[in-house]
Amino acid sequence: MSTLARHKRRKLKSEINVVPYIDVMLVLLIIFMVTAPLLSLSVDVDLPQSQARAVDSKKDPVIVTVDADGRYYLTLQGGKAEGIDATELTEKLRAFVAQNKDVPVFVAAPGVTEYQKVMDTMVLVQAAGVPRVSLMSQPGGQAGQAPR
Repeated sequence: MSTLARHKRRKLKSEINVVPYIDVMLVLLIIFMVTAPLLSLSVDVDLPQSQARAVDSKKDPVIVTVDADGRYYLTLQGGKAEGIDATELTEKLRAFVAQNKDVPVFVAAPGVTEYQKVMDTMVLVQAAGVPRVSLMSQPGGQAGQAPR
């Protein structure tokens, strides 16, 4: 009789044990946190449309221009464009962006410039520590001109 009484006092639990699900969720979270930074190893390019709106920015942009011959020009926030070589470009841009974190940086090139020269310029700009690089264009699909 004692075994029968023992079974009557005990009730069945109708709860779901969520501890294994929490463990699986935490493992997946760690996997996604580790792999997410590895997915963005390419050069960020925001290609503008020919009918794009003008960029609204409170700060004047820094403009890096490359001409058809591969010469670089740097314009710092409304200043005058100055001719510069690749190493000086990286150093000056790194120093300027370190003090002005949110300044927009644009790469400009005439339409006749080879695509490889534009990409090399973007790599130099990103090597200077600029996290986001934008391309400039003229409305209506007209190519810009290099400063003289």
